[in-house]
Amino acid sequence: MEEDSQENIISLVNSIFNVGEFTKTEFTLEFKIRDIEFQTKFEDLARGLENMSYVCKLLKKDNEIYIQIQKFTRKKARKLLNATWTPRFLFVIVISFVMIDGYYRTSGTNAIVEIGDPFQMAIVYTLALLGILGTHELGHIIAAKMHRLKTSWPYFIPGLPVIGIPTFGAFIQSKGLTINRRILFDVAIAGPIAGLVITMIVSLYGAYTAPILDQEIAEGLFADQILVEWEQGEPLLMTASLAVFGKGGPGYEVIMTPVMFAAWIGFLITFLNLLPAWQLDGGHMARTLLGQKIHRYATYGSMLVLVLLNYWIMAILILVMSTKNPSATPLDDITPLTRNRKIAYIGIIVLAFLCAPLPSGLFSGLLP
Repeated sequence: MEEDSQENIISLVNSIFNVGEFTKTEFTLEFKIRDIEFQTKFEDLARGLENMSYVCKLLKKDNEIYIQIQKFTRKKARKLLNATWTPRFLFVIVISFVMIDGYYRTSGTNAIVEIGDPFQMAIVYTLALLGILGTHELGHIIAAKMHRLKTSWPYFIPGLPVIGIPTFGAFIQSKGLTINRRILFDVAIAGPIAGLVITMIVSLYGAYTAPILDQEIAEGLFADQILVEWEQGEPLLMTASLAVFGKGGPGYEVIMTPVMFAAWIGFLITFLNLLPAWQLDGGHMARTLLGQKIHRYATYGSMLVLVLLNYWIMAILILVMSTKNPSATPLDDITPLTRNRKIAYIGIIVLAFLCAPLPSGLFSGLLP
């Protein structure tokens, strides 16, 4: 470390903390602090040092708290990913893909029962699906701003329209260091909760407008392969949405309209994000609550759940990615989550189950 920088850092730390001991090595500065309430002070120090291209970390040794500071080299920005036009370009592609997918799905549904003009329904479908994904990312961005954490614009990921799903979701990049568990938890939980609110609205609207067919007519259409059995699983929240309007029980078949499909994608993405795996939103939450070791086992358990639900590709993707970068590590990995956040995580586990694409009809007997 340069002498001038060292003096500035030493002065900064002493102005914030009650320092007990100070150790200096070739590459690091280490301070033993006596402050009992150090969480907020550490946030201020971390942000101040980041602007100076230094990083600090909290360590616990023999029940004593230490702050270790060292120089860090900023990663070279990827030109393509960090170009201002990249998220806009991806967004336009995803809108096009979703519109094409919505037009195709409406035309296919109209061959069974008329639900509207394909172009108009494609617009509704696009607004519904991108509204879900956009609100999810907006939740992350708002939570990040509340904690003074800079992020990128959302990057929407194009999917496979017509033959699959038109988008594989979206993500944002953090442009700052993850200071503590509480910030990591808050940013992680905000996205799925915000997106799920819109998903429920879309699901209720889709359930309300979804046409139904008499079972005898549906069986004839199944026999002629005009109507295809839905085999991708049904979230309990979608089942409940149908039950609100008296649909989904035995005796008739509910048509999977584009709007209902948008809701299904929303539930699926919420479920996947809430899994306590890797660096998914649920993985970040599990990491902050359970610690690094148990989080690793939770990742394996999540992959098993995906395999049982026949989502092999996602399970393999998590396995590959988790070997390269298993979890985020906050600079303050000592301060535990608050009681309210722990309670909130119990709710997250329940929501993950309610959004899971369970085998169709598994709980149909429990609903009217």
